[in-house]
Amino acid sequence: METAGRSWWGALWALPWLFFQLFPIADLVTEPRPAGTVALAVAGLVVFTGTYLYCVTAVPGAGGARWDLAVLAVLGVSLAVSFGSAWAGLMIYVSAAAAMTLPPRCTWPVSGGAAVVCAAVLAVNDDYSLAVLPALCLLTAFAMRGMRYLITVNRELQEAREELARGAVAEERLRFARDLHDLLGHSLSLIALKSELARRLAERDPARAAAEMGDVEEAARRALAEVREAVSGYRQVTAGQALAEARAALSGAGIAVRLPERVPVLPGTVDAALGWVVREAATNVLRHSGARRVGITLTEDGVTAALQFEDDGDGAGERVRVVGASAGSGLAGLRERVAALGGDLTAGPVDGGGWRLAARVPLRPAEVVAG
Repeated sequence: METAGRSWWGALWALPWLFFQLFPIADLVTEPRPAGTVALAVAGLVVFTGTYLYCVTAVPGAGGARWDLAVLAVLGVSLAVSFGSAWAGLMIYVSAAAAMTLPPRCTWPVSGGAAVVCAAVLAVNDDYSLAVLPALCLLTAFAMRGMRYLITVNRELQEAREELARGAVAEERLRFARDLHDLLGHSLSLIALKSELARRLAERDPARAAAEMGDVEEAARRALAEVREAVSGYRQVTAGQALAEARAALSGAGIAVRLPERVPVLPGTVDAALGWVVREAATNVLRHSGARRVGITLTEDGVTAALQFEDDGDGAGERVRVVGASAGSGLAGLRERVAALGGDLTAGPVDGGGWRLAARVPLRPAEVVAG
């Protein structure tokens, strides 16, 4: 509970110690003094109390000149010396304020000095009925140092919690942007390809053009549903689903596709990561490669799942994807997904022409493998 450099927890902890002001108040009521002296004592006590509360609400470690503590000490000593042993308890407040505002190396000299002044005032007035007050000066310093530590730790925990919340929001934004890129990049590439094909066929083969536009409509509806699922946080692409979508998209573009004979059963996180790899690879083929053939393999040996996506694209398209492999958000996002599971992803040209993208992911979570 802090505002403008003030820690109001300190004030809440300090309020019970105001009990010791009963002694000077009782002294003012019971001891006969001139009215002017009483008024001066009351004013001094009010200023002393206000300064004390101001001191103890300072945020620990905030720094700055401690003029408030100096005013408190001067007032406390002046009142105690001027009005006698009933006012010696004001040194407890000086000790408490020092413990709340000063570093440890300064706290104990000030608290010790307050205890000495308190004892000296009692001794000068030959009053030992309040002999416990000097000890309370030191005990109060210990208690307030503990309270200061709790306030500091609480503030650090709040800051850490806020930092974690900001990190979680940033991570979720990154995940959402990556998912949208992967989802829409594939779907929009397919829609653009099908639309272009339908336009070319519109005059010479209207029936085929209509079929292609039907595929465009279906792809658009599927993309809309996937975006809604991603927004809701429920989207989970699987390798089998991604392979089926890749076959439909690539075959529709006139690209021969060779798929794995069987899709192995994989753990959920591994299955999803490899599904995204298939999607991004298929999208790259449609966008950049000019390939006529694509071969996809997916295997697992009980320890690691391995995916390989290879095409026979031309060199011009490959040069575009070499840049994307190091800086593009698609492949960069895939590397993040795969690396998060303890795997690795490589992408690059193949000797003799073409392009290969390969991913290897352990079947167990990365933290288990590391252990």
